[in-house]
Amino acid sequence: MKQALLIILGCLLVSTIAFAQDFSAFQAKQFIHRGDTLPYRILYPEDYNPEATYPVLFFLHGAGERGNDNEKQLVHGAKLFLEDSVRNTFPAIIVFPQCPADSYWSNVDIQSNPAGRREFYFRTKGKPSTAMSLFLQLVKHIRNHEAVDKQRLYIGGLSMGGMGTFEALRRKPKFFAAAFAICGGDNTANTKKYAHVPLWIFHGELDNVVPPTHSHAIVAELQRLGTHPKATFYPADNHNSWDSAFAEPELLPWLFGHTNNK
Repeated sequence: MKQALLIILGCLLVSTIAFAQDFSAFQAKQFIHRGDTLPYRILYPEDYNPEATYPVLFFLHGAGERGNDNEKQLVHGAKLFLEDSVRNTFPAIIVFPQCPADSYWSNVDIQSNPAGRREFYFRTKGKPSTAMSLFLQLVKHIRNHEAVDKQRLYIGGLSMGGMGTFEALRRKPKFFAAAFAICGGDNTANTKKYAHVPLWIFHGELDNVVPPTHSHAIVAELQRLGTHPKATFYPADNHNSWDSAFAEPELLPWLFGHTNNK
């Protein structure tokens, strides 16, 4: 419990530092659907040409970045996409939506066991959460109203956003050309719905917030189904394995190297 508290305090410190960084290149927008609002930030390629087409990456943040300030969702990952080398090598539209504080990207029941650890029970059926429903509508909106290469839509996320990544894939399995999930999880019964999607799964083996057994189980089930997901498990990482994942030099070349031909 003490270790989990230290992780949370560390994340808050990182959040404070991140807000001091200049994220103004990510334009602040809102998507409204049937009276519900989803804030999001969008980064356009340099020298953006609305008559051209670009790949799009949707990134789903973790539970600690929920809210409606349209800022906190940029804490983890946004800095990577502002690097000159990344913007020059991978000209793409990058979208960071923000989950409302009272919602969750995925349909998962979270309970505490007698030891005080959280246990995650992922559903296989049911309507999407308010946040996921809004997000999927946002994906459609971006596809239809921005200069998008519809064969090159990608999704990724961490923690709650990793769970949301798997959920988005099972709900819209034909939308995305490739995906990555960091310290997430899903019901293994759902994997058959997105087994065809190229996946890179990351997790820290010492994660005491979201057990790495969830990612191991997904990898094993996808392999049983005959697919070959990429998987990287960091022996010394706790919940913040996103730091290691974002530092992987092959992550973006691998991701943007896929095209959806379906």
